[in-house]
Amino acid sequence: MNEKQHNVIMSLLIVLISICFFSGRPASAEFRAAIAVRNVTPDPLLPVSGGVGPSRAASRKFGELTVRALVVENHGTRIAICSTDFLGFPGVLCDKVRRQHRKASLKGVPGIDPKNILIAATHNHSGPDCYGFPDSSGKTAADIEYLNGVCKKLADAINEAVGKLQPATVKIATGKARGKIAYNYYAEKLYDPRCDVIQFLDSEGKPLATFVNYACHPEVIGAGQGILSPDFVGPLYERIGQRGAGVGIFVNGALGGMVTADCRGPDGRDMRTWDECIRIGHLLADEALRIVADAPVEKEPELFCGSTIIEFPVENQMLLAVVKASPLGFELNEKGTIATQVNVVNLGNAQMLTIPGEALPNIGYYLKRNMHGKHNMLLGLTNDAFGYILTKVDFNSFERYDYISRTSLGETMGEIFMDEALEFVDACPRPEK
Repeated sequence: MNEKQHNVIMSLLIVLISICFFSGRPASAEFRAAIAVRNVTPDPLLPVSGGVGPSRAASRKFGELTVRALVVENHGTRIAICSTDFLGFPGVLCDKVRRQHRKASLKGVPGIDPKNILIAATHNHSGPDCYGFPDSSGKTAADIEYLNGVCKKLADAINEAVGKLQPATVKIATGKARGKIAYNYYAEKLYDPRCDVIQFLDSEGKPLATFVNYACHPEVIGAGQGILSPDFVGPLYERIGQRGAGVGIFVNGALGGMVTADCRGPDGRDMRTWDECIRIGHLLADEALRIVADAPVEKEPELFCGSTIIEFPVENQMLLAVVKASPLGFELNEKGTIATQVNVVNLGNAQMLTIPGEALPNIGYYLKRNMHGKHNMLLGLTNDAFGYILTKVDFNSFERYDYISRTSLGETMGEIFMDEALEFVDACPRPEK
């Protein structure tokens, strides 16, 4: 062997060693799943945020805030679907989590392609500010050290889930959630009552995790009572665990304008109590488990994850001011637009599409109707949270929609998203039937 041949062989060996080092154990050819959870309740308590504007001081808490990472893999594809108990989890924080995970991967932890890490917010209205909303003086209540810690904990949860992946099967179902859970504050019946559920089972058929996808604002408590909480999502998780259905993970849907928790009392006034959070959370959990109970078990569901970038013009001057004032480091590109990652996931006969904000129900219905799964799921406030997404015919057209128009990027966002997202959906492989 001459020196040139030796150098070529050594170079190939270095490449192979590098691939093993960066990737860790190769993704399995069998379907596997795992979930991990981290508590991110701030101690001492931080002010809570319910939307654009100043945060409110919190003096007590009910329940705990968490971040959760569900990791699934099959035939070389590995995906993390994450949920966080916040109003929104902006893309700059999502990217920080992905970088943290990448650092761990470089140290030998089996990795996930950053584009395959999907991070959602439950849209909880009684958690700390993750945007950096300025008050009237330009100051913000966002605690950067706390947010950095949240990102690290979520990356740790992803890594833990990767490390404990195990053979699994799934049950997938869709059905109407019955009972007093949600309604549309603007038009009572204008919301999607369907609840999509995916349950992951271990090799003995015991539930590992239950994924619940349902459109509803977790704002029973809200930001005005000085209470930090996960709202009804915390009791939802509690009930799933109590009923032996594994670890719960919740991702919202098309909840815009305003699909909210139905905590109305007999007099029509909202009962904004922790007891109502428990009632709604437990009822939604019971309904999700009822819906999935008789679903067939899929032993080797196909898995696909694709991603694209969609750009939106920032036409809203108020949100542009937030972008510029926030300490999180939001960036507009040279075209004056803001870009976000959008994912399509196929899991068995289900298809999921991420939405970077709060799409109104009519947009949600339209997207689901044009997707290609037997079970079509919209993962709202995922990979970004840019406020309300509504069509141009609704934007600023009548008084009832004044607020959601003021807290949207602009008139063109809905059409841009629908057109480009569905074009991408059509370009992706079709899920199983």
